[in-house]
Amino acid sequence: MVPVTKEELRKLVSQTTVETYEELTPQLVRLIRETNSRPDLTESQRQDEISLHMMGYIKSCTNEILIEVLAEILGLEDEERDK
Repeated sequence: MVPVTKEELRKLVSQTTVETYEELTPQLVRLIRETNSRPDLTESQRQDEISLHMMGYIKSCTNEILIEVLAEILGLEDEERDK
């Protein structure tokens, strides 16, 4: 769907945002669990690591949202990776 109004674009971005965050959340949860179970880190170091994971998660989500929305608008297809 190529949006022709701001409202359609807003809906596309919102839908893509929800899908992207849901898709990438399990990876973040895994990283947080792994970090919390590391006995070699102090509590402060764990919190620092988790903050870095969160920043990376938000950056990854933002990038993926931009790519997916632009691909939809421009009619771009995924590359076949098994060539």
